[in-house]
Amino acid sequence: MSTGAVTSATGLPAQPRAAARWTTELRREDDALDSLAEEWDGLVARCATATFFQSAAWQCSWWRQYGSPGALLVVLVRRDGRLVGAGAFRRRGGPFGGLTGLGAGLIDFTDVLLDDDCAERAAAEFAAALPLDRPWHSLELREVRPEAAVQRVFEQWSGRRSRFTDSLCQYLPAAPMDQLLKRVPGRTAQRSRVKLRKIAESGVEVRATGPEEVPEALDALLRLHFLQWQERGVTPEHRTERFRRHLAESTAGLVATGRAAVHRFWLDGELVAVDLVLLCPSFSGLYLYGAHPGLRERLDIAGLLFGAALDETLGAGIPVISLLRGQEPYKQRWRPDQLPNQRLLFGPRGAAPAAAARSGAVRARRAAVRLLASRAPRLKEALAARRRG
Repeated sequence: MSTGAVTSATGLPAQPRAAARWTTELRREDDALDSLAEEWDGLVARCATATFFQSAAWQCSWWRQYGSPGALLVVLVRRDGRLVGAGAFRRRGGPFGGLTGLGAGLIDFTDVLLDDDCAERAAAEFAAALPLDRPWHSLELREVRPEAAVQRVFEQWSGRRSRFTDSLCQYLPAAPMDQLLKRVPGRTAQRSRVKLRKIAESGVEVRATGPEEVPEALDALLRLHFLQWQERGVTPEHRTERFRRHLAESTAGLVATGRAAVHRFWLDGELVAVDLVLLCPSFSGLYLYGAHPGLRERLDIAGLLFGAALDETLGAGIPVISLLRGQEPYKQRWRPDQLPNQRLLFGPRGAAPAAAARSGAVRARRAAVRLLASRAPRLKEALAARRRG
């Protein structure tokens, strides 16, 4: 075994490589996300699991419209000064409120950012920096994908941990329509082909929207969305001014950076539909749309919108198209692959009554849902029998 000195390619003694310097920081200023936007998006580009909801445009816009003064917490991890880990959280009100992710019910995927080149170490540093050191502290994250970066942080966390299933999400491979139709039964596929042929022959025109046109296009989207659902009820938050501002502001930034596309659909000179398709390297998703109710009498709206989203996805070279959360009937016709999101609960080391109580509440709610589901068939039979009597 040689014991000689190590030399470099120049023949000079090699200098020992300096150990990386790791630092963490907690930011609590209300404008912290705005000040970090450029660095943040640089990290988004180096994090393979990042989705559109983790982009600076979306996070900054959401905080401006929905955040509460003094309630923001941003965790940062740096390696030799470079940002390699980041996550934004909101402090809940009350003495036992704890932390939660940004987005509330408006997002389909919650996550943090970890640089792919050092994800494991960055996750360990991130976990060590989480300020959950009192018995009443907790962190609850909803809608976490199984492959999300925060799963690494969860595995590194040495305190109390709980994991539950959350909303069901559905996915399809981004393949030409003829290939997707092979996934469905013959009669359904044939009916779909007839509907798609009718769309192709209708003369409907699909136009992409530039960043400067986004506010106008999204105003039309929301107007059509309300009109479309006026008889069946629309999500109340979608009617608020803050949602309108958030949607326009975040989408303009996403479109400008290629992380979203807005399509406007014209038929016989009239704007009949608008959609918002979110894009990230691993998958895309149709987030929101509005369509004139009269269009339903002429064309298959679901087929029209899905076709435009699929074309956008294929054109961007994205391998998967997500149908996002929910099990609406129009999604099921494609026989999508199903993968539930997860709900992660972090508690402090040692005694963690707040985290334990929250875990218990989640288990209780899930048990109640299962009980109601098991009794639903019998309740339906009882109601039917009463009507017959």
